[in-house]
Amino acid sequence: MQHATRSPNPRTRIERDAIRNARELRRAIGSDVHRRRDDAGVTLSWLAREAGISKSHLFEIEAGETAASVEMLARISAALGGRLSLRIEHGTGPVVRDHLQAAMVQAVLVVLHARWRRFLEVAVRRPITGVIDLVLMDPDEPAVVASEVQSEMRRIEQQLRWSKAKADALGSGGSPELAGLIGKVLAVGDEMQAGVSRLLLLRSTRATRAVAAMFDGLLAAAYPATHADAYAALTGTRDWPGAAILWMDVRGGAAVLRSTPPRGIRLGR
Repeated sequence: MQHATRSPNPRTRIERDAIRNARELRRAIGSDVHRRRDDAGVTLSWLAREAGISKSHLFEIEAGETAASVEMLARISAALGGRLSLRIEHGTGPVVRDHLQAAMVQAVLVVLHARWRRFLEVAVRRPITGVIDLVLMDPDEPAVVASEVQSEMRRIEQQLRWSKAKADALGSGGSPELAGLIGKVLAVGDEMQAGVSRLLLLRSTRATRAVAAMFDGLLAAAYPATHADAYAALTGTRDWPGAAILWMDVRGGAAVLRSTPPRGIRLGR
């Protein structure tokens, strides 16, 4: 039985996440304004007058029912003797998906053994924000694999940190069904100690092969399993060997999962 889920449109997902984040931010700001006004011992009317806004508008801000401009929040903060501070919290890079990455994911799904359940574009939010390209799960083994798809390699150390951080945060993201399944799987056997495993899917190009050769030791430490063992686990009944890198050929918009690393690559042999 196939367990694929359709990949959502990235733009739609970005808009949905932005709306949710804005709603949470309005509520948090409103609660903060109310708490600080209460600590200062001033009335709603006094603060509204000092900030130059209506009492009803300030009430809606404190209730998290309306969004206040940065200038308005700065005036409220100044009236309370504080200073407004805004920042973008650390995440795991921009949500960028190209047609090559989509073809690479599709190629994995084509050869994937039926024992693997698969979930596409899984969002994680705590303690880090990001999206995992493909999550694979074998409840019987048990194994949970967070898979990242890279058609090119940039800032390799940062990408490795993001990959690990998203895998560690996987239990907090995705649908309630997925979170519940992960909890059940990781509560069984030795995998509970190992946590979520990782898979890096790399497009074989001259540039990516050069990066892999240059950072051979770093990548081997992060992904110690062999290419052959990981390939056998995804396409057959062999147990998942742990964090691994698999190489893919992409030509004419179509991708193929390689059964062996490219020529000249020692990594994963």
